[in-house]
Amino acid sequence: MKRFSLLSAVLLLACLSVCGCAGGTDGLKDSAAQGSDTLIVLNYGKYLDETVIRMFEEETGIDVKLEEYESPEEMYTKFKAGSIAYDVVCTSEYMVERLISEGEANEIDFSRFTYYKNLDPDIIDATKTFDPETKYALPYFYGTLGILYNTTMVSPEKVTTWNVLWDETYRDSIIMQNSVRDTFVPALRLSGSDINTENPDELTAAADLLIRQKPIVYAYYVDETADEMAAGNAAMALVYSGEAAYAKELNEDLDYSVPKEGSNLWIDSWFIPKSCKNQENAEKFLDFLCRADTAMLNFEYVWYGTPNLKVKEALDEDTLADATIFPTPEILADCEVFRQSGPDTTALYSYLWKKLKSE
Repeated sequence: MKRFSLLSAVLLLACLSVCGCAGGTDGLKDSAAQGSDTLIVLNYGKYLDETVIRMFEEETGIDVKLEEYESPEEMYTKFKAGSIAYDVVCTSEYMVERLISEGEANEIDFSRFTYYKNLDPDIIDATKTFDPETKYALPYFYGTLGILYNTTMVSPEKVTTWNVLWDETYRDSIIMQNSVRDTFVPALRLSGSDINTENPDELTAAADLLIRQKPIVYAYYVDETADEMAAGNAAMALVYSGEAAYAKELNEDLDYSVPKEGSNLWIDSWFIPKSCKNQENAEKFLDFLCRADTAMLNFEYVWYGTPNLKVKEALDEDTLADATIFPTPEILADCEVFRQSGPDTTALYSYLWKKLKSE
């Protein structure tokens, strides 16, 4: 697998535009006449190419203010504080579901979109797990949670099971996610529990496993993981598949595995919150992200599985065949989408997470 060079991507997308695949921008330019409006966007860090933001601003006259965060729980706290009236938010599916249930999301009129048709119907259908009528969420990237490992330190057979994350052989050489729901996945699956369990005993048992693991953990990271693994500072890491794909490009000794016990299929999605000041501008922004050229730029920047079919049509065979980026049906068969937790479970997760981090 290799990325397109920036020049290749530009040439390819120019070709797409000529052929009519990428589409035009006529539907966006009319907003420029409305003056320089502002759109406040809340997103994960390093999850939106700045070039795309500049393109949107230049084509529409809408000024984009980008706010970033690390974990879904941090996003929720930031959002609910109410100090900033966000117009568009991207986050994990279970948090989208939670905010929909709390009445915090506006319906999106996809009939006004020019490029919504570029999205894979199967991925849109998968969002019904957290958005049953597919009227609140727009899928952005998707993938799996698994183990990124250094093949010079760990054999492929070892990483077929989550048990390897508790192997004393790799003391001080294991990176876990600094994200409560993700870090609980290996422990829950090893215990035979559903990753969406709300059973207090099962969650407590999983926390106990993680507490026993902590002495051999090198660090709890999010954005730093890929670079740490690429530098050879750890033997393995619990990571999102996109981070694994990026790290593999930096270090050819790295590989990725989704253990046999099963894992999480995540679908990061956009929604328009009730705090939105301009629904029309927010919808134009989301439609813009669905356009082939901008979706390609974001794919090249993030390197996660994209639901944009126009982008996939333009990718080389090696990239499409890389299960780290585009998981196979066999991998997905053993993966579940996160669901929102009830208030009691959310409180228990918070308590257990603080307990783990303080041990």
